[in-house]
Amino acid sequence: MSDEKKKTDDPIAIFILGELYGAENAVSPDALARAYYKPRAKKEDRPDAWRKYLPAVRQQALHLARTGRINIIRKGEVADPNAPIKGLFKLVIA
Repeated sequence: MSDEKKKTDDPIAIFILGELYGAENAVSPDALARAYYKPRAKKEDRPDAWRKYLPAVRQQALHLARTGRINIIRKGEVADPNAPIKGLFKLVIA
């Protein structure tokens, strides 16, 4: 096995990219977390069970923004993914 390992994207990162490529407008992390959760939902889950995916969606969004594949939009402008991002933001393909 070589020292170089092929890096692969996290399944949530792949999902985010797929959703953003098909979107006409910027998409919120909340909407992405809900969409990711929907096919995984179980009858016994609480209505807000989608929230367990929100930290992962935000983390992967930051990763994708830092690699230049998506942009984070905050107050109508592209935000620096290396700076702390507080408040509401949306995501678009770069």
